[in-house]
Amino acid sequence: MYAYLKALHIVFIVTWFAGMFYIVRLFIYNTEANEKPEPERRILQAQFAIMIRRLWLGITWPSAVLTLILGPTVLFLGNWQATFGEEGGRWLEVKLAFVLGLYLYFFSLHRIYKQQLAGKFTWSAQKLRVWNEVATIFLIPIVMLATVKTGISWLWGLLGLIGFIVVLMSAIKIYKTLRK
Repeated sequence: MYAYLKALHIVFIVTWFAGMFYIVRLFIYNTEANEKPEPERRILQAQFAIMIRRLWLGITWPSAVLTLILGPTVLFLGNWQATFGEEGGRWLEVKLAFVLGLYLYFFSLHRIYKQQLAGKFTWSAQKLRVWNEVATIFLIPIVMLATVKTGISWLWGLLGLIGFIVVLMSAIKIYKTLRK
């Protein structure tokens, strides 16, 4: 039973991340549509509102909830909680800290979701492009920690994550320059 629950946990993590990656793209398109002349703006935003609502409520939220239910279930069925406070469990503690940060990011997306559906566009398309990459910044250490566990070098892991962030932000700047 443990292996099936773990597999489902991974499936819902994947669908949750897919929803978070795509929702921000829709926020960007919706924000850019807000700058179009009428009637194009109204038509695009009506379509984006449908897409945003269906993705967020039909896929992303249910996946986040199921991930949150299955994660602790797998943790306790696998007796991983026994490693808390021990050297061999540090990876799990750090991973859970990243997961907490990911849920905070998720709730920030929910706030943007509510704002956009109310017609408030407080984030520029460029800021949303940067914000879209935050999920990736969480994804990498979570997967690395869950896969490598105690074999991970904390120094190299941190340096690798910082290097990845620098490359990612540079790519966003380059893309912005090319778009102009």
